[in-house]
Amino acid sequence: MQLHKDWSIPALTAGFVAVLISYSGPLAIFFQAAQSAEISSAMMTSWVWAISMGAAVSGILLSLWLRVPVVTAWSAPGTALLVTLFPGLSLNEAVGAYLTAAVILFVVGITGSFDRIVQAIPPGIASAMMAGILFQFGVGIFVSLESVPALAIGMIIAYLVFKRLNPRYSLILLLIVGVVLAVVLEGASLHGVSIRLAEPAFIRPDWTWNATLSLAIPLVLVSLTGQFLPGMAILRTSGYATPARPIVTITSLTSFGTAFFGGITTVVAAITAAICTSKEAHEDPDKRYVAGVANGVFYLVGGTFAGTIVLLFTSLPGEFVAVLAGLALIGAITSNVSAFAAHKDHLEASVITFIATASGISFLGLGSAFWGVVVGALAYQLLHRPFALPRGRDASTASEKQRS
Repeated sequence: MQLHKDWSIPALTAGFVAVLISYSGPLAIFFQAAQSAEISSAMMTSWVWAISMGAAVSGILLSLWLRVPVVTAWSAPGTALLVTLFPGLSLNEAVGAYLTAAVILFVVGITGSFDRIVQAIPPGIASAMMAGILFQFGVGIFVSLESVPALAIGMIIAYLVFKRLNPRYSLILLLIVGVVLAVVLEGASLHGVSIRLAEPAFIRPDWTWNATLSLAIPLVLVSLTGQFLPGMAILRTSGYATPARPIVTITSLTSFGTAFFGGITTVVAAITAAICTSKEAHEDPDKRYVAGVANGVFYLVGGTFAGTIVLLFTSLPGEFVAVLAGLALIGAITSNVSAFAAHKDHLEASVITFIATASGISFLGLGSAFWGVVVGALAYQLLHRPFALPRGRDASTASEKQRS
């Protein structure tokens, strides 16, 4: 086992920051869904335990097995669907839909269908899509200046100083300073935080056509296009030629197990994965898998103390998380912009992809990552792919011209 030789503080920090961002950002959608379903705080704790354990088990297993920083999480777009469906949909029906979605994703994974989709996307298009997604988080840094100028400015200055003086440990130093600034400048209080172990609650599934059509099928679609597609693009543009088959298969199996406790579909992380796959996690790409393992370990801790996690991260201002996420992803934004700009042969299509993705549109229930790829692929075909000459006299004429 090479893990004890390959571990590093930056890798552990990257894994922790990725978990921090997941709990503080996408977890807010879970609170909205919980309020819509009118569930108890105990059930909410079970939900957090389930999604944490799903991400922990799949992330640790895949990172160790593939030696790649595979960061997994719960489907944030799928969780957004719940907000619109509750309370018309019962919790039992939702669990039944989770199980159906897990089975469908397992079939997609085991057959290797997703690999063909990813390989068909031009590299510049994939990088532009990822840059467009991350761009929104970079903008969040400066949007936060309107509401918490002192905190935002303090964290920006700290990031620049740490990046110059000690880039290897800049994230953990930024995290510490950010928490201190949040307490001192914004009055964030940690006094209400206490140790609370999670108590998972089993939920009996109930299968209905309504839940299948309104939740299960859309959940599969948004998870594939909104999470697996950009998540696999991150791995690809970071230099990891990892096939999607084992990742989709393992996460779907994990999803099946956690669904009984309220856990929505486990997927490849899109945003937080960029933190663990960048050089900030480790200069050596072959040792960044430790960040994926660390991410899973911190999810294990978070799941065990799910009640405490809920109290802890809701005590910090939302702007703190926005600024931290944006600053942590600057390196990933830079690398993806550089990557798509380097592909001059289809640069215009890549720029169109970037603009469409960065717009944050949602159309027909599908997010901007999906539409960015669709529009970019169309632009690629029309602008950069040579048209086939028709057979007959025109083709013969073209051949004679080439010979002459």
